[in-house]
Amino acid sequence: MEWKEVLEDPSLRDLPYKIETNEWGNIMMTPASHWHAVYQTRIAILLDNFGIGRGISSVECPVQTSKGVKVADVAWMSVAFLKKHGLDNPALPESPEIVVEVLSPSNRAGEMEGKRKLYFEAGAKEFWLCNEFGNMRLFDPLGELEKSGMFPEFPEQIKIGMP
Repeated sequence: MEWKEVLEDPSLRDLPYKIETNEWGNIMMTPASHWHAVYQTRIAILLDNFGIGRGISSVECPVQTSKGVKVADVAWMSVAFLKKHGLDNPALPESPEIVVEVLSPSNRAGEMEGKRKLYFEAGAKEFWLCNEFGNMRLFDPLGELEKSGMFPEFPEQIKIGMP
């Protein structure tokens, strides 16, 4: 199934799951949790704040990879990336510069390692992981980073404070 068909299928519009495709075009679904969405939102806001004038963040960002469309929990795209790709693609033909995955209880280490490789293969500059406690791990194609090369001020832990 092509990504455009997934987007246009009315039976898939209101599912409470994250939808991706595999390399054969089969739909894969992952249930979402509330804390997962809160971390996505916080990370996107931080990226937008740190990247003012340089680019924008996006949540649930579909990226075409060699093994189907993967949907990044959060992505950050530079102005140059946006000029190149616009906003009208059903799935981005290459990866944004930063891709973030928020781990869910259903995620396995091998799955995240596989996604990391696919995003780098598709052009990502950095891949970030956020665990259920808000702890961040950052990677570039060569391995784990102490700090982001693009956003060195980004915190090591996302704190969820109640107002």
